[in-house]
Amino acid sequence: MRHHQYNPGFPFVVPPEDFDKHTDRELLQYCLGAAMYMPGYKDFLPKILGNAMPGLTTIVLCFEDACPEERVPEAMANVHRLLARVTQATESGEMDPGKVPLIFARIRNLAQFKVFAAELTPEEARSLCGINFPKFNAENGHEYYAYLQDLNERLGEIVYGMPIIEDPEVAYKETRMAELTEIKKILDKYHDLVLQVRVGGTDFSSVFGVRRGVDYSLYDIMVVRECLSDIINVCGRNNDYVISGPVWEYFRAPKEMMFEELPKHGLEDYLMRRKPLVNNEIDGLLREVILDKANGFVGRTVIHPTHVKFVNALMAVTKEEYDDARQILGTGGGVVKGAGGNKMNEIRPHTNWAKKTCNRARAFGVIENEGAYVKLFAVNG
Repeated sequence: MRHHQYNPGFPFVVPPEDFDKHTDRELLQYCLGAAMYMPGYKDFLPKILGNAMPGLTTIVLCFEDACPEERVPEAMANVHRLLARVTQATESGEMDPGKVPLIFARIRNLAQFKVFAAELTPEEARSLCGINFPKFNAENGHEYYAYLQDLNERLGEIVYGMPIIEDPEVAYKETRMAELTEIKKILDKYHDLVLQVRVGGTDFSSVFGVRRGVDYSLYDIMVVRECLSDIINVCGRNNDYVISGPVWEYFRAPKEMMFEELPKHGLEDYLMRRKPLVNNEIDGLLREVILDKANGFVGRTVIHPTHVKFVNALMAVTKEEYDDARQILGTGGGVVKGAGGNKMNEIRPHTNWAKKTCNRARAFGVIENEGAYVKLFAVNG
């Protein structure tokens, strides 16, 4: 799998690297990009086998919010069939393994996880990248990961866990830091099984009875912003874990996305100063992803296929960022003038940023400048 396959002719300065579930975790955790949730009971196998969505690199087959409780048995059976069939197709040569997205299952709770996992075969697990743990907290986290560890040993296959931090105990100020501290201890104990930390912006909003409008970002919702800030503070120190952004819930994108005239100014000149670029729904998404990057998030959850290429395109790294990052990692210490001659690179304080930027470059590629973002996503596919 490789990002931006919907735009195969794009002239990258440095192209993105190939990856699959067996890619080294240190890189793979940066590669997920836009992770699209799909109801577990729907048959997406034809689309996967037919490579119908070449830009989609990560799918989450959901047994929780996107799946009515009465359909969970049907959904589990469907996901077992899908995993087995994908493994069969790739191992027989029917399907190029490089076209298979990373596949995750989002379970409902520990009991349902055990039921699903009990039927999971080694063949199915070869196509399953991981399990998403909803409402992950200090009370259930140890059980989730202990069972996952046992599952890995039984199957002889790596299956990662991705906690979703969205519990009211984190939303409430008086319990938040104690809860996050305990969650971090769990993640540290099972560090090598944690692929990403995910956050539930909609769940946090629900606690306070708020919802961002299409013209606002989650970063404008103060109580939610505080939750996200503290999650980054506790789990994102020293690049301990890659944390992905929450879902954007608005969508309206025409099938034909070609621009009659590409913007003449930088992307942020349009989005942050509220100049129309695509439409309100997509502009809002792009604006929030820019703020994600500024705050240290990498990738995000999406619920609509039209969002995928916009999120993944903005995860690419500009040449100036890339040159700065390489300069920082290649210099022993002190302060040097940045690659663009417009900033200082202070070696020790900027090292964590440089490491994250280089990993993002490996996953999503390096583009010439900010104007190239639009050229990367303004194509059909």
